Amino acid sequence: MKGSSLLLLFVLNIAGCAVAQQVPDLDYKPPIPKPAYAQGEGPRVVIDGGHHNFHTVDGRYRPLAELLRRDGYRVAGSNTPFTASSLKAADLLIISNALNAVNADGNWGLPTPSAFTPAEIAELKKYVENGGALFLIADHMPFPGAAGDLARAFGLEFSNGFAMPRDAQNPGPITFTPEKGLKPGPWTEGRGVEERVDSVVTFTGSAFYPGPNVEPVLELPQGYVSVTPEMAWQFTPETPRVPITRWCQGAVVKVGKGRVAVFGEAAMFSAQVAGPQKRPMGMNSDSAKQNYQFLLNIVHWLTNAK
Repeated sequence: MKGSSLLLLFVLNIAGCAVAQQVPDLDYKPPIPKPAYAQGEGPRVVIDGGHHNFHTVDGRYRPLAELLRRDGYRVAGSNTPFTASSLKAADLLIISNALNAVNADGNWGLPTPSAFTPAEIAELKKYVENGGALFLIADHMPFPGAAGDLARAFGLEFSNGFAMPRDAQNPGPITFTPEKGLKPGPWTEGRGVEERVDSVVTFTGSAFYPGPNVEPVLELPQGYVSVTPEMAWQFTPETPRVPITRWCQGAVVKVGKGRVAVFGEAAMFSAQVAGPQKRPMGMNSDSAKQNYQFLLNIVHWLTNAK
């Protein structure tokens, strides 16, 4: 038992060091042959930074922000609560890995209360119903717990865990293809042949159940479970494993006049380098070369770009 505990502490320490050493890859600039808008003339994109977010406009999601700017979007961050007034600044709101103050500063254990107040969720629902667009991203536990109430308002139910194969000891990348859970739609077809996507890779994420009227985009393969520990990354043989057949890591839904995209993994939309070797992680990884176009296609769908 003592040896197992020491091994667990070693693994957790290595995982913590890897996270700490991850920095945005500012050299990542994939080609955009046909930007959706002239430079600085596209819809306004606001990336939330006011809810203890793990990914922010000037932090881990800076490569995402720069990619959208190169596509013509006007991108900014926000540190304010969600109100009717603050939401007027956004044509598209991106929320990635928000947390309640209880779980900030690395306290990634239960309980994981909502990152958003009931009033904020009500305003976000009105915002979408009136024509706004929401891009909600919640990685592995504890982030799904913090996003659960908001996702539920749009008909999706997160599992506050880690999505992985039933017999796996640890989570890892998942490659989605048309034969393996990547569903066809504007997100795969793009606006022409040069924007078509047939492979998307996710890294260590969560799963959610898509309710009625929700359209799956990334459907998890057979044999996957959601492993739900009391503390992130602390897996034991007794850790509950919830079957998640036909659950998703990506889906979209139209609500009123607006649109919502929900994803259970965040690194797939970032580009980072880790450690002294500057190992690529995310869109800049050799295994995920089409992720950036998939991201652009999702944003084009959310903003109804032509």
